[in-house]
Amino acid sequence: MPQAVCAWALDSGGFSELSLFSGWQTSARQYVAEVRRYVDEIGSLLWAAPQDWMCEPVMLAKTGLSVEEHQRRSVASVLELRDLAPELPWAPVLQGWRREDYLRCWEMYDAAGVDLGAEPIVGVGSVCRRQHTTEALSIFEALQPLRLHGFGLKLGGLRQSAHLLTSADSMAWSFAARKRAPMCGRAHSSCANCFAWAMSWRASVAPLLAGPAQQALFGGAS
Repeated sequence: MPQAVCAWALDSGGFSELSLFSGWQTSARQYVAEVRRYVDEIGSLLWAAPQDWMCEPVMLAKTGLSVEEHQRRSVASVLELRDLAPELPWAPVLQGWRREDYLRCWEMYDAAGVDLGAEPIVGVGSVCRRQHTTEALSIFEALQPLRLHGFGLKLGGLRQSAHLLTSADSMAWSFAARKRAPMCGRAHSSCANCFAWAMSWRASVAPLLAGPAQQALFGGAS
């Protein structure tokens, strides 16, 4: 596999698995083996997400389970992965739908012996479809002073919440490019996987990522 030239983080692909199969098809042991390979061959892995369970209503409809059960399984995944591979940098993820749900999930981690305040990063899931409202902002505010990673935040969400986050990720740049002609002037079918287009999008995001927590983790946004 290609070797990393900078630090990077690994999403588990949970949204795809739950969307397609209404549950996890990849076992914990298989996931551990994959992450170990990435560490050995790619290197510079900062953290890896667990096999968490998203809590959007559409996901609950697919699984037939409650928000609380999705939260329980998300916490259980962190515990299982850390038991199987304690040497790997597993990052806890808070799941929920309402603000109170996320606080309950935090309590679940406490009850399981995981001190989120001592974690280098804590993911916040199931927020990407609500970032155009103040709901995501309210959730991030309620989870302070944890060092938070926002999953799937577009520019609008970052404008509201970047000051409350340590890091964030997005596929918005790739999704926008999938149905367009190439925007970088190069000879490929689309810019959905184009490094030049990704860096152009990143340049528009960088001014929003100048907070002290982000600089401490990444050395600034340059």
